[in-house]
Amino acid sequence: MLFNSLEFALFLPVVVGLFYATPIHRRWLLLLVASYLFYMAWEPAYGLLLLTSTTIDWWVSNRLPSVDGVAARRRLLGISLASNLGMLFSFKYYNLINTTFHQLAASLGIDWPLPESSLLLPVGISFYTFQTIGYTVDVYQGRQEPERSFGRFALYVSFFPQLVAGPIERAGRLLPQLRHLGGAGPEQIAGGLRLAAWGLFKKAVVADRLAILVDAVYRDPTSFSGFALGLATLLFAWQVYCDFSGYSDIAIGVARVLGVDLMKNFDQPHLSRSMTEIWTRWHISLSIWFRDYIYIPLGGNRSGPVRWAINIAVVFIVSGLWHGASWRFAAWGALHAALVIGDRFTRPTRDAIAAALGIDRVPGLRPVVQIVCTFVLWFFTLIPFRASSLTEATYILTHLVSGWERFGDPEAFALFLSRVHLDWSMFLICLLLCPLVELVDYGWRDPRWQERARALPLLVRWGLDYLVLFSILFLGVWSDTPFMYFQF
Repeated sequence: MLFNSLEFALFLPVVVGLFYATPIHRRWLLLLVASYLFYMAWEPAYGLLLLTSTTIDWWVSNRLPSVDGVAARRRLLGISLASNLGMLFSFKYYNLINTTFHQLAASLGIDWPLPESSLLLPVGISFYTFQTIGYTVDVYQGRQEPERSFGRFALYVSFFPQLVAGPIERAGRLLPQLRHLGGAGPEQIAGGLRLAAWGLFKKAVVADRLAILVDAVYRDPTSFSGFALGLATLLFAWQVYCDFSGYSDIAIGVARVLGVDLMKNFDQPHLSRSMTEIWTRWHISLSIWFRDYIYIPLGGNRSGPVRWAINIAVVFIVSGLWHGASWRFAAWGALHAALVIGDRFTRPTRDAIAAALGIDRVPGLRPVVQIVCTFVLWFFTLIPFRASSLTEATYILTHLVSGWERFGDPEAFALFLSRVHLDWSMFLICLLLCPLVELVDYGWRDPRWQERARALPLLVRWGLDYLVLFSILFLGVWSDTPFMYFQF
């Protein structure tokens, strides 16, 4: 069931109405049933997979406190890790590894006996397995008390607003809220609905509208000029941001209507001043997960610069493979690792260049330069992320500067627009939507803007709300387009 579907538009009011009509001590059960119905709407068998993961982790976490001995505790933790990572490998990574070995065996003249798997990737498996792994590790390390109620733990794993694409919540933050579902007040409900509507605007109006041009170019990049390739990649930066942050906004908004506070997952990453800072603003819950469960256990930055660089490389390559079962994504992760490592080791040089050019003598200039340079680097990393293969990504990177001879020719541009199924007016709307998103998102994160918004007359606030709703209805692309991160 997609957030941008008619089914969800009918599902949500029913769930919210029943939630507030149900006694507080039974609301967890209603949300548990609703969450499984929400997830099984894609495929009923997915519910069994979710239940299996939930049952194993609940049993392991409740056994851990009563088991003596490091070896026995590690065996229990191993059961949880093996079951979760085993399911993730079977559904997501088996074909990648199997195909790689098949190609290697073929190059050596050896027959590879294992066939490809026909299993479909369950929606959200990468998200809920990471959430349950984090919970079990926290219990193992004594940072989290095990949840004794199987039902409430099952709700923690399956809570429908954030089940299939995050935010990846920590048990210490979400479980206490699910134990006491007192609901939300009128102002909190209104704020949640407003945030959810804005997230739907970013998805249906911005992301899916930009996707028309981006998909047309990336479907056959060899037939487009460098200008078209660059423009498509530039707009893809806002497509993927609005698609994923739009999902997070809807999830956070819907949870807020139910009186549950989910963590912020995006903080205007396009305003980052370095490639290191981007990962404190983009998919924040995943970055925190990798920091706490991979980076810090590897040693973090405590073992010198060389070991730190190795740890960063491991984390980003694993992160790349989390984003997709392809060596292209591993290369994308390695590229980000190189940029983050380079960011640290080139900082003195960049400071010296800035001082020599006198950038710091102009108030506010250095942050602007840093934001622009960071976005340019981010732009280039998006190409292997969006391309269908490393070969295609290499082609795009090497042809960005070619084919600009007819730049500025109205006839050539009109022909380009017809090939990407847009007219002039819709193309201009696409261009205007990108800064609009940044402006409104800035308003969401700035308390001063929020205070000014609350001070507006009631009719003005209602007018803005209706403007967003009508924009969604009349400018949205309604084709039940899945959110991009569902494939991860």
